[in-house]
Amino acid sequence: MRVLVTGMGGELGTRVAQLLEARDDVTEIVGVDFVPPRRRLHRAEFTRIDPRNREKLVAFVTDFAPTAVAHVGVYEPHSRMSPRAARESTEACTIAALGAAARTGRLDRMAVRSGLEVYGRGRGRPSVPDEHTPPSPTTPYGRECLDVEVVAVGIGRRADIPVAALRHAPIVGSHVPSPLGRLLRLPVVPVPAFADPPFALLSLEDASRSFVEALCRGVDGPLNVVGSGAATSWQATRLGGRIPFPVFGPGWTAAIHAAELAGAPVPPHVVELIRKGRVADGSKALDVLELTGVRPTQQVCVDLYEWAVIVPLRRDEAAA
Repeated sequence: MRVLVTGMGGELGTRVAQLLEARDDVTEIVGVDFVPPRRRLHRAEFTRIDPRNREKLVAFVTDFAPTAVAHVGVYEPHSRMSPRAARESTEACTIAALGAAARTGRLDRMAVRSGLEVYGRGRGRPSVPDEHTPPSPTTPYGRECLDVEVVAVGIGRRADIPVAALRHAPIVGSHVPSPLGRLLRLPVVPVPAFADPPFALLSLEDASRSFVEALCRGVDGPLNVVGSGAATSWQATRLGGRIPFPVFGPGWTAAIHAAELAGAPVPPHVVELIRKGRVADGSKALDVLELTGVRPTQQVCVDLYEWAVIVPLRRDEAAA
C-alpha cells in the first residue's frame, strides 16, 4: 500500500504513521499537516502544507497517487486550532485530499476520523448508541465529523471503495492536546450539581491501532471505538486530585468563562459531555478489528494526570 496520512503533525497522525511503518504490506507513507510531527519517523515522509491551501494540497496528493488514505486531518475545536480555523481546515482538507486521491484512479480504501459526537445528546436519543443509531449531532464538532463522513462515503461510493468511519470516544492523555483533557486538569473542575452522567474515553495508542487495523483490513462502514467501562466528571476529578465545583443552570456560563480565563477553553461538545455524558456500544469494533488490550476508560483518566517528574540537578551533580 501507498498510504497518505493527512493530519500527520498531530499526536494521532504521527502515531498512525509510526504503526504503518512497522507493517511490511505498507510500501510508502507520506503525510501532510500545518505543523511537523513531534516524534521520530523512519520511513514516512512529511510535507508541510496548510490544509486550507487547496491548490497545493491537491497537487501534492495527485503527484503521490495513494492507494490508501488515513484521513486524520479532522481538527477538533480548541485542540490545536480555534473553532473557526478547525472547521475551515477540516472542510478544506477533506474535500481536497480525498477528492484528489480518488481522481488518481489508484485509491482502493480509506479510513477517516470521526467521533461519538455525531450521535448527539438530544431529547429521545439512545443513551448508548451503536452503529445502527442514526447520527443526529447537536454540537458544531459533531456536525463537522458527520460532514467528513458524508463527503468520504460519497467519494467512496463513486470510486467503489470501502470507507471506514472511526467514531472515536474523546482521545485524551498526558501529552495529547485536548480541550477535555485541559479542562479535567484544572485545579478546580466544573461538574454537574445534580447529576453525574458517564462518559467513555480512548487512549491515543488504542485510537491509533484502530485506525491502522481499519485501513489495512479494508473495513467499510462506521465503527464506534471506545474504552471499556465509563467514568464521570466527579470520578475523574477525584482520580486527578482536583476539586469538583458543582454547577447548575446559568452558572455554566460563568464556569465556562472562568475555565477559558484559566487557559482551558471549553467548546460546546465538551460542555455537552460534562453535562449529559457520552458513551457508546463499541463491541462491533472490537470484533471487526480484533482489538485486544484496549485500556479501560478509568485507566485513561489516570493516565491523563501522569506527568514526568522533573528533578533539577545541583551544579555539582551536573558537573559530575
